[in-house]
Amino acid sequence: MAESTRIDRLMSMLSLATRSQAKSMVKDGRVEINGQTATDSSQYAPPGAVITLDGNVIDARLDRHVMMNKPAGLLTAARDSQQKTIMDLLPPVYTSLQCMPVGRLDKDTEGLILLTTDGQLAHRLLSPKQDVAKVYRARVTGKIDAGTVQRFRTGISFKEFVSLPAELEIEVITGELSVAKVTVREGKFHQVKRMFSACGHEVLSLRRLSFGPLELDEALAPGDWRELSDEEIDALRETADYG
Repeated sequence: MAESTRIDRLMSMLSLATRSQAKSMVKDGRVEINGQTATDSSQYAPPGAVITLDGNVIDARLDRHVMMNKPAGLLTAARDSQQKTIMDLLPPVYTSLQCMPVGRLDKDTEGLILLTTDGQLAHRLLSPKQDVAKVYRARVTGKIDAGTVQRFRTGISFKEFVSLPAELEIEVITGELSVAKVTVREGKFHQVKRMFSACGHEVLSLRRLSFGPLELDEALAPGDWRELSDEEIDALRETADYG
């Protein structure tokens, strides 16, 4: 916690109880703050306080930063009335704390997605001023040649925009299929797919490998996630020139 928070509000934010339930829990003597039994649900818990419920220490962190290996088939959105989103893979507390995706991946795109409760950090990471690189692995139809590599490098013209220079590294060419790494520094709608399409290639699969200094943890299977280490958070803040 960065600042003192009312215990009933805190328990609600952590999806432990509604405010009325928290009031009852405190009244029944079930909640302690730094070893002292809470006496009123309007009592404030200071930053770094050790809070227990029924003798068990609760994770009272309000700041959360998550790396997820997004599977294909899920929307990158906080919620959707018709389809499943990546938030369905997380415990409810992350929704309660408004841990939101930084940017988006298309429904059929896999790989690294960052989620954070820090809206300012997210805003700065997505700002064109920060020039944050995103690396993808694409499997496409056809044989990628030097001409395509050059077009990516110089920028491709579309009706709405001209893409910024992008790096294209050919990894494998087998028959009429190619696998390549793509590094872009912007995030226009369907950008990587549209760039390949403009060069005569259809993207069959797309997977994000990194976002700025953050690399996808290969130990995470599709749909798995973990919280970031302090070192990873610091690297993101440095990239964003923030904090």
